[in-house]
Amino acid sequence: MARSWWSSVAMFLVHGLVVATWVSRIPALQAELRLSNGALGLALLGTAAGSVVAIPFCGWLVTRYGSKAVTAWSTFGFCFSPVPIGLAGGVGSLTGALFVYGALAGTMDVAMNVQGVEVERAMGRPTMSRFHAMFSIGGMLGAALGGVAASRGVAPLWHFTIAAFSVISMCFAPGMMEAPASMGEHRVAFRAMPAALIAVSAIAFCLLVSEGAMADWIAVYLRQTLRAGPGTAAAGYSVFSAAMASFRMMGDAITTRLGRSRTVRMASLVAAAGVACAVAAPSIGWAMCGFALAGAGCSVVVPLAFGSGGRVAGVSPGAGVATVTGLGYLGFLVGPPAIGFTAQALNLRWGLGIVVAMCGIASVLSRWIAD
Repeated sequence: MARSWWSSVAMFLVHGLVVATWVSRIPALQAELRLSNGALGLALLGTAAGSVVAIPFCGWLVTRYGSKAVTAWSTFGFCFSPVPIGLAGGVGSLTGALFVYGALAGTMDVAMNVQGVEVERAMGRPTMSRFHAMFSIGGMLGAALGGVAASRGVAPLWHFTIAAFSVISMCFAPGMMEAPASMGEHRVAFRAMPAALIAVSAIAFCLLVSEGAMADWIAVYLRQTLRAGPGTAAAGYSVFSAAMASFRMMGDAITTRLGRSRTVRMASLVAAAGVACAVAAPSIGWAMCGFALAGAGCSVVVPLAFGSGGRVAGVSPGAGVATVTGLGYLGFLVGPPAIGFTAQALNLRWGLGIVVAMCGIASVLSRWIAD
């Protein structure tokens, strides 16, 4: 069982590394392609669209082939998915490359979370928060390395290619758990969806709007609004990820003490306060503090939502996680362009205010999280 746990740790770490490798270079790609905030928001729609299209299919893949095989192969593809992004020559090709990136990200996300639910069930104690902590640690490391690459003027394409070959050896972790391939229905009809699953999916939606906004817009906000240097702007996501990772490492203990519902409610309010502090900040230092507080608040909510989706009575783990992830990923679909268009019409501070509202809604819905 220890090998299965460490294999899941490796998968979540790789996922965070790849995501941060891309998001840390968004300002560089935006400058290179001369994209406005609105055009960038439209291109980022490709990521969410790819995820939303792929996730229901991933539910079928996991049900048919098991989470171990799907996790391994989707991770392999995801590691190389930033390379075409670096080759993009305009908003159209960037959107297409991000669609592929998003499809592979969504597939890997569902598969590794189902694998995590299976490992957690076999262990008989909470561990999903620590798995997601490894995603955040990967994000922290990837963003820090991205900041170094940005400050030294390394082209995004070279950065993406080197990063892909650096992590590819971790894709086929031998200790992943072999679970039965057939685990029931691979999806849940909306009309037959339990109320608890709808509410948990809504919480995931709100927090994935928030996490997606932090990933896609922190660097841009620091660079454009607060006039941070390229390296500092690229490292902003690292601050958010570091706080998220730290509190995710403590998340299982916090959840055991407070209960799942209360933890989601309090954490959502902390995240809202953090983002509000960041967008009202007069300086880079205060904004970084706000993003750190937001990372702490966001840390445990998505792991609890995904884990709850895999434990809904009468719903198979694959279908439950795919449903929560799929509906949650609509947050990635709606969030980036909504923030981009709001920033274009008003400014980026108002755009990020959407995140404050989303976190507040998640706090209200927390009563549906079963303890």
